[in-house]
Amino acid sequence: MSSEKFIFQTKTKTGQTVSFRYPTIADAQILMNYINKLSAEKSFILFQGEQQTLKREKKWLQEKIKAIKKNKAVFVLAFINENLIGLSDVELQPMAKNHVGDFGITVAQKYRGKGIGKILMDLIISQAIKKIKKLKIITLECFATNDIGLGLYKKMGFIEYGRLTQGLKRRGKFCDSILMYKKIK
Repeated sequence: MSSEKFIFQTKTKTGQTVSFRYPTIADAQILMNYINKLSAEKSFILFQGEQQTLKREKKWLQEKIKAIKKNKAVFVLAFINENLIGLSDVELQPMAKNHVGDFGITVAQKYRGKGIGKILMDLIISQAIKKIKKLKIITLECFATNDIGLGLYKKMGFIEYGRLTQGLKRRGKFCDSILMYKKIK
């Protein structure tokens, strides 16, 4: 990987260099491998064991890249060496909600607790503010049992605005879905 593709580089708490860049269609395979590993782990994501195909991943990535080109989304990948270790995005909702961006983030299990999530959130929010001109509010949905995620979101200025009882299912058990927002303009 050549460093000119990177939009940002920094060090983790343990001194490892993390490099961040935008995705290309050539990333479909590594993105599929990454999401399938997270899904098998049944971490705090919507995928709970389902496995993505390369065809579906390419289609999803093409749509994401179209949204990025139309300034309706930002999407950043995080790497240590050649390994994808995290990703984050903000994408505008349609129609009457086209000033509200949905936020998502994942960090690979081996790299959690090293400050990468906070760095990734800072970067994606600043990129969203810069590139998505219509963006006024960022929203997210979180598993109520994800104490670490909820703590980070609160630290980053997100405020709970709703809760759907048993709105999510993880590892075969229902838990509440917590809805949060952050005004940025």
